[in-house]
Amino acid sequence: MVEHNWLLYTAAFACAFAITLVATPFAKWLSIKWGAIDYPKDRGVHKKAMPRMGGIAIVLGFVLTVLMVYHYDKSMNGRQLAGFLTGALLIAGLGMLDDIKNLPAKLKFCVQILAALIVIFSGVRIQVVLWPVTAALQKFSVPITLVWIVGLTNAVNLIDGLDGLAAGVSSIAALSLMVLCIMTGSTTAVALTAALAGACLGFLPRNFNPAEIFMGDTGSTFLGFVLAVTSILGVFKGYALLALIVSVLCVGLPVFDTIFAMLRRMAKHQPIMQADRGHLHHRLIDRGFSQRQAVLILYAISLFLGLSAIFISFKDSRTIVVVLLMVIVLSFIIYYFNAHIKNRNQ
Repeated sequence: MVEHNWLLYTAAFACAFAITLVATPFAKWLSIKWGAIDYPKDRGVHKKAMPRMGGIAIVLGFVLTVLMVYHYDKSMNGRQLAGFLTGALLIAGLGMLDDIKNLPAKLKFCVQILAALIVIFSGVRIQVVLWPVTAALQKFSVPITLVWIVGLTNAVNLIDGLDGLAAGVSSIAALSLMVLCIMTGSTTAVALTAALAGACLGFLPRNFNPAEIFMGDTGSTFLGFVLAVTSILGVFKGYALLALIVSVLCVGLPVFDTIFAMLRRMAKHQPIMQADRGHLHHRLIDRGFSQRQAVLILYAISLFLGLSAIFISFKDSRTIVVVLLMVIVLSFIIYYFNAHIKNRNQ
């Protein structure tokens, strides 16, 4: 029986929340000073220039808290933690440069791969490939882990299109993962997810509509990267298919939205990484919902998927079937918005 340090988990959440909340005005000032400004664009929903490097506050809140937790919790694997933080800071640094300079997509992709490999070779790997892994199949662990980390890093970045959307969805995903990590007994992952949830919620007061600051790529790619790695540390235990299902559901909104975006662009013979206005949040806005309404709808979907993951983890076959059917229905709804709903003004 694993003994959980509830005081440490609570302190991690509160510390990350407080640091991020206090650091957000500093991030806003730094964004303006360094010229990290998001100007209105055709596919966007904002009408005025906004500082967009607020993710610095999230990074500070999370990283400083994790270092504090490591000081008090020596059960953490130092090598894995060092690889994780090195990769995460590399992603954050890349995001800062992108927010200031708008870097080429290929360069960003290459650096993301490098950051993922740093984590992988520090000992953090997925050991599940849809069936019991044999010695001959262990070689697939690295590419699967690489795809998961880089894919989720970009998936969260792609949903960062409305005030408070990425921060709120990430906080819901982090809290869902935290509950699952408590059930699996992964104390390190519980502390990490608690810190991540605290950092996200600490950023929301100045990021929820009407926002004062955006998190930018600095924050969105960092959140995706951290969610990916913490899910591996806490949920991907053993060889069960169940681990894959619940992990995907916890971060289901960005994952499903990204998959549909890729399919949509492939069907239109467009570059997969080309930005467009076909994401679910754009469709909701085009349907006539306000930013707040659209964000709250997407929060509800994320919460539903997170709770589904938790219920499935109880391993009741009837619950699994019901939840999976509901997820399929939800996927069709998302597809309907993405593929068939047109701007009512057209």
